[in-house]
Order: sequence, then structure tokens, then C-alpha cells
Amino acid sequence: MFKNVLFQLHWFFGITGGLVLALMGITGASYSFEDEILRALNPQTLNVQIRDGGILPAAQLVEILEQRQGSKVAALRVDLVDGSAARVSFTPPPGQRRGPSAYFDPYTGEFQGEVVGEGFFDLMLDLHRFLAMGATGRQITAACTLMLVFFCLSGLYLRWPRKALHWRTWLTLDWAKKGRAFNWDLHAVFGTWCLLFYLLAALTGLTWSYQWFGNAVNRMLSDNPAAQRMERRAASSADVAPTVDYDALWASIQGAVGPRLSVVNMRVPGNVGLPATVFYLRTDSPHDRAFGLLSLDPATGQVKDIQRYEDKSLKAQLLTSIYALHVGSYFGLVGRILMMLASLTMPLFLITGWLLYLDRRRKKRQVRLARGALHQQDETSAGWLIGFASQSGFAEQLAWQTAGQLQSAGQNVRVRALGEVDEAQLRQADKALFVVSTFGDGEAPDTARGFERKVLGSACALPGLRYAVLALGDRQYQQFCGFAHRLDQWLDERGAQPLFDSIEVDNADPAALQHWQQQLSGLTGGVAQTVWQAPVFSPWTLLERHLLNPGSEGAAVYRIALHNDGEAHWQAGDLVDLLPRNSCAAIDQCLSGLGLQASALVEVDGLQEPLGQALASRQLPASRGHLVGLHAQALVDALIPIAAREYSIASLPSDGRLELIVRQERHADGSLGLGSGWLTEHAQAHGAVSLRLRRNAGFHLPQEPVPVILLGNGTGLAGLRSLLKGRIEQGQRRNWLLFGERNRTHDFLCADELLGWLASGDLARLDLAFSRDQAHKVYVQDRLREAGEVLLQWVEDGAVIYVCGSLQGMASGVDEVLAQLLGRERLDDLIETGRYRRDVY
Repeated sequence: MFKNVLFQLHWFFGITGGLVLALMGITGASYSFEDEILRALNPQTLNVQIRDGGILPAAQLVEILEQRQGSKVAALRVDLVDGSAARVSFTPPPGQRRGPSAYFDPYTGEFQGEVVGEGFFDLMLDLHRFLAMGATGRQITAACTLMLVFFCLSGLYLRWPRKALHWRTWLTLDWAKKGRAFNWDLHAVFGTWCLLFYLLAALTGLTWSYQWFGNAVNRMLSDNPAAQRMERRAASSADVAPTVDYDALWASIQGAVGPRLSVVNMRVPGNVGLPATVFYLRTDSPHDRAFGLLSLDPATGQVKDIQRYEDKSLKAQLLTSIYALHVGSYFGLVGRILMMLASLTMPLFLITGWLLYLDRRRKKRQVRLARGALHQQDETSAGWLIGFASQSGFAEQLAWQTAGQLQSAGQNVRVRALGEVDEAQLRQADKALFVVSTFGDGEAPDTARGFERKVLGSACALPGLRYAVLALGDRQYQQFCGFAHRLDQWLDERGAQPLFDSIEVDNADPAALQHWQQQLSGLTGGVAQTVWQAPVFSPWTLLERHLLNPGSEGAAVYRIALHNDGEAHWQAGDLVDLLPRNSCAAIDQCLSGLGLQASALVEVDGLQEPLGQALASRQLPASRGHLVGLHAQALVDALIPIAAREYSIASLPSDGRLELIVRQERHADGSLGLGSGWLTEHAQAHGAVSLRLRRNAGFHLPQEPVPVILLGNGTGLAGLRSLLKGRIEQGQRRNWLLFGERNRTHDFLCADELLGWLASGDLARLDLAFSRDQAHKVYVQDRLREAGEVLLQWVEDGAVIYVCGSLQGMASGVDEVLAQLLGRERLDDLIETGRYRRDVY
């Protein structure tokens, strides 16, 4: 809670005070090398020739200046070493605060003329301190300076990494990142680089912004603050101009400071009884503001007090050096340059902060629009209730297509996830359609487990309900469409009347889906609808395949990189359906002995193509006896098209390519599996691979900035990797990954990347389970059990749990451990609220 409040305040102050701070940074940087720039622009005016005889005697010099100006001298600044023109300030006219000033040659007393560029730097200083708005601007810049202190401290807290002593975590920028992740990296890493400079500039700047702050600093750092206050109180008695003996003053200054005198800044008192004050630098002064202070009797030159910089305590030296600390000159030329660069960087935080803020607003707006569209259904009017249960998003897609077909026939529809459907809604409905998938071997999808427990376990009567079920499944599982069958049986037992027999769909079988459409057309009394478009597969270019586990005892794992020339969009957690092809060797083996040529033309979907090309997309049988004697077209017609293979996407669109992590599957005879073999070995480099993107809403990242816990093994890392990339791109750093494989040496997939995220703080915690690295096998669920207390804390903090990998073994083991640690009731609640999400196979 505290961290969230701090984050909200950080961005709120950023969008309110960021522009002022950016302006203060630019103007401060512009002013930081004023003297050097003015001397470069005015070499004839601000430089003088050093003469062997030295500068004119002080009394003669003052006499010359006062005669030429017609006014009394109030202050002199003379540089005795580097050939800079001296500067004189004259007594201000009555009613004015400052008198005129001019540059002059201290060796001749001649005025040097006008200086080009002074007006610009005066404006920069006025903008920097007061925004050129006087007292009002001063209050604004003072408030923004306080904000800068808050930004430094809150930013440090918000980005504090798990490995705080790892310097790369703090200071390295990943130039490969894009979009939000890169903006966040710029904001955080450059903020770390500039942190000390900003704190130094802000804390010293506050001494001029707020009197209370300056007084507090003076009391804390001054060696004798009481004496300073007494001196200020005494300085107000007479208003008669004193007699000044400049030669005596000059002799006393040289005698008190010695031969190393470098710069003299003498201020003549305007009233009798007040001392002349002289700020001086020596050639061995540590920086350009390490002033010593002399207090002299203006009439006799007698030294009343001397405060040497080198004699002061460290804290008093710091008090004297506040301006030098503010501009960086306390640390020499390097310090000035670094402070200037840090000041110039200030607008970067305004820009990146706004980009991050606008991105956050845009995503929130999209969520509101999506939710608004979801709740625009008429809850009271009669019509069709369409309930869906989806694990990967396909059932949800078909539910909305079903709704579209009914709406086009003038029917009122309400689409609901089964998790949102209760007994009352079923009793109120008179017509309902259920589009449900089965998860694994007969289980309900995660989002429908609450519905199965609460609703299918009840004994409510539904005699007035007419319904139909579209059951989605995979026949490789023994309990094909098991959840849909249980739903159908329960509805029948409750007295509901089926509109037609349930329709089973094996792996998106087009014929079954067309049959469902025809049944819907019969229900609405309309003409048969256009057949729903079969999934459209696009050609992608195979860029590369990289072996991730060389030397592994297990099957080879490859990272596959693909590229599409069009604009492809997907989200972290989405899937691809890929159409594999038979290898040339498999096609030649199939045709061997059949008396057919691979070049023979056949017709496929209305287009002619060579027989060999057509067989590449067909399931080739192990036994070919029943195919002997068939002509080429009959052979193609007799074979079933290859079904698509599903893979988790392991990258983001901002990566510039789509990546998969695929393990080779080996059959008993040593041959490669169709899908993995095609991707990892048979498909030609830079050749075409047919696939389509598929939305997997049940495995997307949470919209809120909550922690996430990611668990997976083997190639299940693919889906988790995309989620991690998405979190990093969002600037979310509370990510915990538990990953398992065989051996660390050979099977630590994407090791450099994961360890890099851990070092940078983008991955808060990484727990690894390499089962074969010790005598007693250790799995992901074991690591989870060991971290039980941490798990409970993360769940209390609102964490969302993601599981990606093998259903048998890992996923079931993780589910069992979660039930032990959290309790089955609480785990079911996490499932129903979308905080426990699985993408397993």
C-alpha cells in the first residue's frame, strides 16, 4: 500500500512540476559556464594585459574610476592572476537597490566597454530562480525544488532492486529494450546516475528558496552563528558616509593574506561605524568559492577580524561553499561539467515520465472501453444466454461468433463466461447456448471450475430451459470433451430440454463448426449463414533456430525466430497455431512403390499444385497398402489434412520478431515429431512457415500493478518469457519465476537473459529446480513448497499466479502444493477471480 501511494505521488508531482524542473535544469546548465562563455564572446572587453608593474595603487585607481563615473565606488572585484578585467560597482542612486557597474583595466583604470551576452545570462538566472515572475515565481521554483528532493528519494525507493550491491542493476542501460520498457529504463537508470547531483543541487538551492531552511542550515553548519547574527544587528546605526583610506586597506589585505593573494572582492561600507568587508581567494584555494573573509576599519585599514577558509571546520567550509556545491565547482572542473550534464538531462525525465504516464492512461482507457462494451448487454430483456468456458480463448471466440450470427437474425443475446453464470440466471433464461472447452483430460477450464463446483453441484430445477452445447476438445485425451459432457448430463437431469444433440469439435474441426452454424440457422428460422471463415494462416519467414541446450541428456530444445512483413500484433501470453509440413524424405518414402510422380498435378481447394506439395500438408499413414492403385488426385483426397500445432509465443511485438521455444519430439523409431521436426530441422532457413496468431485472454497479464508468480518447466518457459518481457515493458519489477529442467549445465534455458533480469531487478526472485543435479530429484513444486512463506506473502499482496508447462507432473504437482499451502478453498477463489492462470499441455 505504501509503495503504491508513493508511486502515485511520484507521477502526480512529476506531471505537475516536471515542466518547471526541466526549465530550471536547462537554464541552470546554460548559466553554469557564464564566465568562460562571456570571456570567449568578449575577448577584448573581459581580458586585460598583465603588466610587470602591477595594478595601480588602490587610492589612485578609485580616484580615476570615481572621476570618470561621477559616483562613489561601492565595491571592487580584482583578479590579480589570470588577466581578467576587474569590475566596479558604484553607489546606487537614492531609492534604488543597485548602482551601475562596469568592467575596467586595473593596470590603467580605463573602462572596457559593454559586454555582449550579459543580458542573456541575466535572463537565464532570472528564469532559473524566479521563472521571470518575481516573488510568485520564487514560490513555484521553491516548491519544485522540494519536489526534486522527493523525486530522488521516492525514485530510489521505488526502483530498489533485490540485489542492491550489484552495480549493473543500478547503472547499466539495456539499449535492446523498446517502447515502455526502454522509456522506464531511461527514466530509472539515468535517474540513478543523476541522483546525487540532483540531491546536492536541490538541498543547496533550498537555502535560497526558503529562509527557514537557510537559517536551519546556518545554525547546523556555522562555527559561530550567534556572532553572525550580532554583526548583522549592529550594522544599522549611522547613515553618514565614512572616510576610506584605500591604500591602507590594500596594504592590510596583502599583509593579512600574503603573496598568494589571487582575487579580491572589496565592499566599501555606506555608513560610518561599519567595517569594510573583503572576500578573497588565494592561488592555493581548493575551489573558486573557497573565500576567506576580512573585516577592516575603512579609515585606517586595521584588521578587525579575519576568517580564513582553511582554518574553518569542515561544516563551516561547506556552509561557505554552498554555491560551489550547487554548481559543482566544489569538485573542480569535472564537477562543474557533470553538474551541467545532469542539469541538461532534467528534460529527459519530463519526457519519459509523460510517455510512461500516457501509456498507462491509454491502457486504462482501453480496459474501460473493453469493460464498457462487455456490460452493454440488456440484463432484463428475454433472449439467448450464451455461456462460454475457455482455457486458451478459442471457445470465447466461437461464443462471440455465435452471438453475432444470432444478432444478425434479430435475436437478443447475452454473452457470459460460465464463471459469471449462476443458478438464478439459468432459471430466468428460457434459451441458452453453451460453448465449452475441456482442459486436459476431462477437466473444466480454470475460469469454469467455480461454476462446476457451485452450479453443477446443485439440484436446481430447469424445466423451462432449452439449450444446446458446442463441446470443444482433443481426441488424444481419453476423456474427450469430458467437461462438456458433464454439463450436458447435468442440464438433462435438471429437466432442461436440448434443442439438438451436443456437437463435438475435435481440434477446431471445420465440418463440426459448420454443423453448429447450420443448427443455429434452423433455430432462428433464417437462411443458412455463410460458413464461418476457417482460420487464416499467413506465411512467416524462418529467421533462425538456435539450440538452447547443447549436450543435454534430453531432447534438443530450440529457440525459433520468425518474421512477418505485415504488422503483426499480439499480447504476452498469446499463442500461435502453426501448420507443419512433411519433410521431403517422408514424401518420397510415401510415394515409393505407389507408381506416382511428385510432379503430377492435383487440385487442392480449387487450385492446382504438384502432388509432392499437396502431400506435404497431408497426414501420411504408416501403412500404405490401402493406397496402392490410387491415382494422384484420389490419393490426396484420401488423406486427412495436417492439423495445426499450438505453441506459446515467447516474445513481444516490440522485439521485432516472433519467437517460439520448441523441444524436439522423438518417436520410438527415432523419427522426429511432425510439428517439432518441421520447425527445428526440416523447414528451410529463410523459408516460409504458415501460422496464425491466437488470442489467449485467460493467460494475459493483469491490468493492475500487482506482483506475478510464474511457474514452469522445460519449454513452458516460452509463455512465461513473454509474460516477463511484458512486465518489464510495463515497468513492473515484482516478478518471481520458478523454473525447472534436468541439468543446470546444459538445460538452463535462456540463462543469460534470466540472470540479467535478476541482476537488473526486473526479476525480483528466481528459484531454479534442476532435477538431475543431485541424487534426490528436485522439481518446481518442491521449490515452491520450500518458499511457502514467501508465496503466502505475495498472495496477500495480490499476486497473480501463472503456470506454463507439462500438465502431467509439473502442473499437477504445483496445483497440489498450492492447495496445501493456501488451502483448496482459497485456491479455488484465486481461480475464479483470475489470479491463478494455467497454460499447460
